[in-house]
Amino acid sequence: MTESLPLLVLSAADVRAALPMENCIDALHHAICALDEGKAINPLRSKMALSAGNGLLGLMPAEISSIGMTGIKIVTVLPGNHGTEYDSHQGGVFLFETERGQPLALADAAEITAIRTGAASALATRALARNGAGDLAIIGSGVQARSHLAALMADRTLRRIQVWSRNPIHAQRFAQQAGGRHRITIEIAASVEEAVTQADIICTTTSAAEPILKGDWVQSGTHINAVGSSVPHTREVDSALIQKSSVFVDRRESALNEAGDLLFPIQEKCFAAEDIRAELGEVLNGKKRGRQSAEEITLFKSLGLGIYDLIAIHQSYIKAQELGLGVTVPFGELRNV
Repeated sequence: MTESLPLLVLSAADVRAALPMENCIDALHHAICALDEGKAINPLRSKMALSAGNGLLGLMPAEISSIGMTGIKIVTVLPGNHGTEYDSHQGGVFLFETERGQPLALADAAEITAIRTGAASALATRALARNGAGDLAIIGSGVQARSHLAALMADRTLRRIQVWSRNPIHAQRFAQQAGGRHRITIEIAASVEEAVTQADIICTTTSAAEPILKGDWVQSGTHINAVGSSVPHTREVDSALIQKSSVFVDRRESALNEAGDLLFPIQEKCFAAEDIRAELGEVLNGKKRGRQSAEEITLFKSLGLGIYDLIAIHQSYIKAQELGLGVTVPFGELRNV
């Protein structure tokens, strides 16, 4: 007789309950340092264009040997979902242990992605922003805008928060809902320039294909998390900002293959691969210096890595078991030998 193996299935609500932002930030610190130390594997993501031309299927595998886990995120990416009730990224993250290869958990990918991306930006801000930086400008008003606000509030004290969105109604809704949730005042800026001129932390979280943030608008000493673009043919920031910034990335290989924010300036010959100051893991491990002066502009080009998803589902799996969250279903069998 064979015995069924359990698989823990975690919904978006389960992930939110099992993965507090503070815990995710700490877990990502471990994963990013492990990658820099050669204790993790993170191949480039692969993608398949859908025949209808409206999006793609993306695959992001990873392994973190220091925790004995591997996994993969599988998502559909449909940009046309922006502004609808459907998330632009939908799918699942699978968690496997590496001793026997048993699948342990399957979690909602959209929620994992939202939390871990905000957490990565909070970690980069901790490492690269000026001491005491707390005037935040959020460009965009969607899922990542909400996640980034939650992440930065979990990691530092914010004095002032401004938001800008192409759609003023969305900006108003964000200010009301997020402001109410966090019991803070969120100001609505009339333009990107107005939002960022006095900010010392900027997060770009849009679906823009052309630059919406210009270097001329950014004051000395600012830290920027450039998040929204993750493909070679779109960008949120202009070449002037890249030129005047000290650029940090989550992984050079990913940035030089996928980051339009950097690839366009490279094509224009006003920036070079060698101009990337460091990977975030190198800074966190003390191998490379981060910010070197109070006047320096630092920019973290965030693409998101498979190890982010892997460490996030691993933490969710552990906490969900403690809290009794999720649904356990039979999946696979132990065979008699």
